[in-house]
Amino acid sequence: MAQAAAMAHIADLAEYVATSPSSFHAAASAAKRLDAAGFTALDESAAWTLSAGSYYVVRDGAVIAWVQPEGATATSGFHILGAHTDSPGFKLKPKPTTSSNGWWQAGVEVYGGPLLNSWLDRELVLAGRLVLRDGSVHLAQTEPLLRIPQLAIHLDRQVNEGLTLDKQTHTNPIFGAGDLADADILGILAASAGVDPALVAGYDVLTAPAQRGEVFGHGKDFFASSRLDNLTSVHAGLIALTGHSRSPSGNHIAMLAAFDHEEIGSASRSGASGPFLEELLGRIQASFGASTEDTARAMSASICLSADAGHAVHPNYAERHDPANRPQLNGGPLLKINANQRYATDAVGAAAFANWCESAGVPYQEFVSNNRVPCGSTIGPLTATRLGIRTLDVGVALLSMHSAREMCGVDDPWYLSKVSRVFFGA
Repeated sequence: MAQAAAMAHIADLAEYVATSPSSFHAAASAAKRLDAAGFTALDESAAWTLSAGSYYVVRDGAVIAWVQPEGATATSGFHILGAHTDSPGFKLKPKPTTSSNGWWQAGVEVYGGPLLNSWLDRELVLAGRLVLRDGSVHLAQTEPLLRIPQLAIHLDRQVNEGLTLDKQTHTNPIFGAGDLADADILGILAASAGVDPALVAGYDVLTAPAQRGEVFGHGKDFFASSRLDNLTSVHAGLIALTGHSRSPSGNHIAMLAAFDHEEIGSASRSGASGPFLEELLGRIQASFGASTEDTARAMSASICLSADAGHAVHPNYAERHDPANRPQLNGGPLLKINANQRYATDAVGAAAFANWCESAGVPYQEFVSNNRVPCGSTIGPLTATRLGIRTLDVGVALLSMHSAREMCGVDDPWYLSKVSRVFFGA
């Protein structure tokens, strides 16, 4: 049975996921929490005068927040928890309102690597940002609007022998029926944002499942929701950093860096391969009047805890996992290891993580891939390569990763938040 603190954490995670149907909403929801915790929002286009305090910056669907203690100097290290705000799904195409045989449909493009079959027969919302002709940005989110209906078994008697979905013709969701002249996806989105559809000049809008997260199972040990990859880490980092801000310890700068576009390679202005974090670190260093020598020393004293979801052993496909390392739900966060640097963890980072978990009173598990199953990657190696700081990869164990409805243990997100709090103060 999950502990009361873990249940409270999972209830708050469910609320955060519900308010974060897109990366832009995830960043905005994070900003609201940071505002409530007394953080100061900074505008990238303005000059910064930084002193001891708590700050954050939002860039598109990414957010970076940090706590700068009184004792921080030009050579102080950064303790950075990295995560990402985006999740796989479908993104709205240009000219999105289409029709077929009397059905109104939305033209969508596959975003990232979703488990396509898991998106069938679910009520979906559209969510993201609308940009008006004057350059103003407005968040939009519809009510449950879309559905990708599966073909009945009577019309495909072999479907249970193997389902194959054509990404162009089989994944266009329906949202109505009748005369196409009456259908207008952009009009519905504009109405949800309270803006004139004639003024919408650009949009970044994705689908998200409408169903809220729910605790289930014997002893209420499990949690199912969309977007656990990787809002579990963003949320854990927010809880840990806002807690740390109330009583910061040490001279290092604690930071949460939640990037966008990880699911499609991170190569964007708000992704981990982009300049966002490096530019921000440079501006903080400039506020100290740091020299090149000072910055090199600060980077040498820095460390990144890259937090992204990982895989629990699947009971029905146990042969896909390493025979000796078998992560379980509620067994603690994963320490992710790969010989080919698909994860950035090394022995020094592994030892540090073991100590942080011990200090937090949190168990942890090691994850490594079966040699026959290619290993995925995440933002850890990108951050280590771009900044040259020591990085290790961790995360909450999931079943059904990249499904429209993923599954974790109730205790594990809470465990991750606890060890993240120790990491920020270590």
